[in-house]
Amino acid sequence: MAARFKNLDRNTPMLMPPDLRDWVKPNHIVHFIIDAVDRLPSEGFQFNHRGTGDAQYPPRMMLALLIYCYATGRFSSREIEEATHSDVVVRYLCGGDLHPDHDTICTFRRTNRALFEKAFVEVLLMAGETVGLKKVGTVSIDGTKIQANASKHSAVSYKHAGEQVELLRREVEQLTAKAEQSDNVPLDDGLSIPDEIARREDRIKSLETARAIIEARYEEERKQKQLEYEAKKAVYEEKRKNKKPRGKAPSPPPENPPDSMQYNFTDPESRIMKAGNGKHFEQAYNAQAAVDTETYLIVGQLVTDAPNDKQQLNPVLESIPADVATPASALADTGYYSGEAVAKAEADGGPAVYCAMAKDGHHIGVAELEKKPLPEAPAPGAPVKEQMAHRLQTPEGKALYKQRKQTVEPVFGVIKEVIGFRRFSMRGKEKAETEWCLVCLSYNLKKMFNLSGKCAPKRPIQTAKQHAKALLARFRAYFAPISCTTSSMLNILSETTKKYCLGGILTPTGC
Repeated sequence: MAARFKNLDRNTPMLMPPDLRDWVKPNHIVHFIIDAVDRLPSEGFQFNHRGTGDAQYPPRMMLALLIYCYATGRFSSREIEEATHSDVVVRYLCGGDLHPDHDTICTFRRTNRALFEKAFVEVLLMAGETVGLKKVGTVSIDGTKIQANASKHSAVSYKHAGEQVELLRREVEQLTAKAEQSDNVPLDDGLSIPDEIARREDRIKSLETARAIIEARYEEERKQKQLEYEAKKAVYEEKRKNKKPRGKAPSPPPENPPDSMQYNFTDPESRIMKAGNGKHFEQAYNAQAAVDTETYLIVGQLVTDAPNDKQQLNPVLESIPADVATPASALADTGYYSGEAVAKAEADGGPAVYCAMAKDGHHIGVAELEKKPLPEAPAPGAPVKEQMAHRLQTPEGKALYKQRKQTVEPVFGVIKEVIGFRRFSMRGKEKAETEWCLVCLSYNLKKMFNLSGKCAPKRPIQTAKQHAKALLARFRAYFAPISCTTSSMLNILSETTKKYCLGGILTPTGC
């Protein structure tokens, strides 16, 4: 018996232009994103108020386009432009025939940081209605390294830059001496001596600028290290009054930058950072996030160029919008611990911080499984270190701190592995902050869509009369540019539609 197959004909023209809504599932996330963007206040949208130049793309469409593409793993402006032509869902989002080019997309993304930040807050407020984010109780804080739009091989260290400057200066002197011997001394490869001197002088200027920037950066770091040194020295001197202290005396920070401190010529604000649990180095930024432990939504976010998290506890907590909520407690790993930072975070009614003071072990020994007596509470006014140790040993503290890994780290896993965001598209810390805010916004809407049961607004029910008018309008728009004969046909069709509702396709009821 011969097999039967459905008829496939890719050359069959359509009599009427298709309705793109019929090609997108009713419960598709794009409906959820469009509805969320339509609910945003219009004050934050940037556009040309002068009305000069060509007609502009609707800002809400551009924002929804970026959010949807970022939520589905498209980050390149050229890739997004291509999607407006080839992806049915993206074409539906853009109204079918609007195709912003990559430069327009890139400009909108680069210049609308304030819009993204406002949308981030408004979406969290919507989450109170959608998924019940009425009060943020506990947040988990962590950071992840996101590659900068620059190669680590375009970086130079402080020591190497100095060595190269000295080498190039000697070469300039040699070339100058050679040129003085003769007005026109050809080189072996035919290059000109003046051009070679100019090239080396330009390189010297670039390297000297790099060294100056490294020195300025280190001076800021040295000020903080000096304060830490003075505090350690005071403790050490106090111990010396009573008995001989253990260990070496604290040393002041060096005056000059370390030889390994680097500067990147492609993205000067990025840093060489340890990634992959310290297994390798990347030219990256340190992206921070505060995640609600109940809904797994990102409620606070920022980007820093610091290679570690030591000074990031308070900035991350301060990034949580006051309009959303003030968390009751905050969970962080040992990289965030600092007695001064914890005390500052808990001051004036701030959240109770649960921060490990040592790296968590992956294996739990048999002795640790045995129930231990409840530790005694430290005396009032005890050091922060003693208070934190007691807080983490209590049953409430242990149960609460267990939530840290299972909340914030899966969020980074979704962003990097599911969505696929591992590298910033724009250069510079400010632009990286803009893009990270957009990533967090896209993640939150994707998470809210999943938590809400993948509900989307339903299409409004049209009467027969409304449907007939819509079909006629689309028919006119589709065939009007063809010829004047078509215009006469359209008039006939219009009269027929009014009388018969498209020749009996629709019942006269409601016409």
